[in-house]
Amino acid sequence: MVQERIEAANKETVRIMMEGQPTLIGVGTALKDIPGMTPKTLLHAGPPITWDKMSGPLKGAIIGALIYEGLAKNEDKAAELAVSGEIEFAPCHHHSSVGPMAGVTSPSMPVWIIENKAYGNRAYCTLNEGLGKVLRYGAYSSEVIEMLRWMEGVLGPVIGETLRLHGPIDLKSMIAQALQMGDEGHNRNRAGTSLLIRELAPYMLQTKFDTVDKIDVLNFINSNDHFFLNLTMPACKATLDPAGGIEYSTIVTTMARNGTEFGIRVSGLGGRWFTGPSGIVKGLLFPGFTDKDANPDIGDSVITETTGIGGFAMAAAPVIVQFVGGSAGDALNFTQRMYEITEAENTVYRIPALNFRGTPTGIDIRKVVETGILPNINTGIAHKDAGVGQIGAGLVEPPAKCFEDALEAFVEDLEIKGQL
Repeated sequence: MVQERIEAANKETVRIMMEGQPTLIGVGTALKDIPGMTPKTLLHAGPPITWDKMSGPLKGAIIGALIYEGLAKNEDKAAELAVSGEIEFAPCHHHSSVGPMAGVTSPSMPVWIIENKAYGNRAYCTLNEGLGKVLRYGAYSSEVIEMLRWMEGVLGPVIGETLRLHGPIDLKSMIAQALQMGDEGHNRNRAGTSLLIRELAPYMLQTKFDTVDKIDVLNFINSNDHFFLNLTMPACKATLDPAGGIEYSTIVTTMARNGTEFGIRVSGLGGRWFTGPSGIVKGLLFPGFTDKDANPDIGDSVITETTGIGGFAMAAAPVIVQFVGGSAGDALNFTQRMYEITEAENTVYRIPALNFRGTPTGIDIRKVVETGILPNINTGIAHKDAGVGQIGAGLVEPPAKCFEDALEAFVEDLEIKGQL
């Protein structure tokens, strides 16, 4: 009987995931639009964490955000404020949000607003800063703060007005198309960014903003292939949130990391986090860096793998191996291996190289523990020190402990209910 309930719950969880319709509806402001945000709230990637346990990139991003918000004048004052107890640190996931790398979201930042049209829930994410020394990698120099203020004063308003003229954008269809064009939705977003520019450009020209500002915005988006990642992430978040809270479900609805710990949440286990130490990403490092320079795995971008794209869809983007390491054959093998730990094949996200087979979707903690196969994640590598930035990209696996602890808790819940 309990086995039947689990199977039915898992099918229901995946059905909700498949029916999700993540849609871009606008650009807002974190304080105004993100639920529970306050003037002294800073959101971060991954499961809950305190200042004393934060890694270098996360501490650096928090220092930068406090300076950007005008709450601190310099690094020393920001660090003092961070430990004072005046600032509330909270996971992005606790506020319907996601953030790449350090994931820090502060009140004044412009945010994408994504609505799941099938279920009415919303998700949020900051706009991508571009490459180089940026806040999400813990940089907080004057150039970083200046860029954040340009994003607040120009980038966000221009795109916001453009979307008001354009109307909602179906992100699910756009992501599906990007997969057909060689993206995998996590570390390769060239097609998605290109598709977004095609949608926005004609309407951006119709806005009343200064021509120089419009040119700057288009050039900024065009120069950053990862711009679309900050849309893929909240699209996945909006898709997964309604699938949480399904009694008896063993499907993972959250994977996230804060640079110290990797955490998962499971549909049938409520909002509980199950954590283990973040691993070191293995891959291709930029010249001059070694594994000793790398910070442990960090960021909410693994929400893509949780939804069935990213590292689960590498077969759609074999060229990604030039960025993360390995061969084109490895990309195919990584995807095929993920079918062994998932509940279903996606009905919309399909892979041409696998004869348009749907991506492996719905990670089942039982299958992970039984097979010993861990989810495949491709991701960027941050330097362990604040402000250095990205030093490479590669592949990483979550700690098995997360899944083992979650399954143990699931069994304990069944025993309490008298189901075992």
